[in-house]
Amino acid sequence: LNKHNLDDQVFSAISADGGLKVTVATIRNLLNEMMIQHSMNPVGGDALGRATICGLLASNGMQEEQMFQISMKGDGPLRGVVSIVNGKGQARGYCGNPRLSDDFTLQEAIGSGTVQVVKNHPDWPRPYNGITGIKFGDIDRDVGIYLAESEQRSCALAAATSFNGILCTSAGGYLVERLPDCTPETMSHMEKNLGNLVRMNGEDLALPANLMLEGKTPVDIASILLDGLGMKPLNQVTPKEYCECSEDKLFRSLRLLPREEVDDVLKTEGKIEARCEFCSKVYRLGPDDVMKRFAEAEGDPSKDEDFEEELKSKATE
Repeated sequence: LNKHNLDDQVFSAISADGGLKVTVATIRNLLNEMMIQHSMNPVGGDALGRATICGLLASNGMQEEQMFQISMKGDGPLRGVVSIVNGKGQARGYCGNPRLSDDFTLQEAIGSGTVQVVKNHPDWPRPYNGITGIKFGDIDRDVGIYLAESEQRSCALAAATSFNGILCTSAGGYLVERLPDCTPETMSHMEKNLGNLVRMNGEDLALPANLMLEGKTPVDIASILLDGLGMKPLNQVTPKEYCECSEDKLFRSLRLLPREEVDDVLKTEGKIEARCEFCSKVYRLGPDDVMKRFAEAEGDPSKDEDFEEELKSKATE
């Protein structure tokens, strides 16, 4: 039930006539975890939070193995923001300058540039790529424009966060999507419900941050949006932070470099060190570790199937 909106949750439902789909997300705990990992200030947290919310909303209902990536590539001092989610609700992301001060608004921090979306699945021959221009810099409206222009999805999208110092106190959003069978009457009723939601939220915080601060859950907000239209729940997902980095992937990257470059780093630094841009975990490999791994390495590191086969063989040893 998510009493008082304490837990992270993505909830989706459809209207009784099948004309509208509503998805609502809250990710306060997830965003605080990401901010701690990256020692992130609120401006970066707002950007990463909104991008992650938009990703979870726009990708809701896709297959578990499918991934959905949003990149805001702007020329502002934040130096861009990237969010990646999958069908399980697992999320990771980063921004280029996580410690950017609060002297900048979100729009100033993002700057001008492009919204880039990548969707992929292990069984697809190639990923889907879409791109539109940044028009507002507040992320949710820009992603909404991308969905309308690149994917021809008729929808209303909102995402927002709030902070007390460096602590995120609310982070969430909603996506209302018009489906092919939506009647004009159903759409008109939804427009009235959206207006009611705006009034309930107030104007001091972006929609729907105030409602979530008051303890409104995704189910509560979906109920407001579908009031008078009937609500048929579709699914519920618990979003979680998840990173795919590993020591094996670091070594795979080393194998793709000229061997003399690797040996030169080991000679001058005494070790190989790398930090994951998504979760900030630091990996260190000493000279003996690197030499041993090179001696045992098999297959072509540039081929995913060879890398996966090597991991399987390690797991059975």
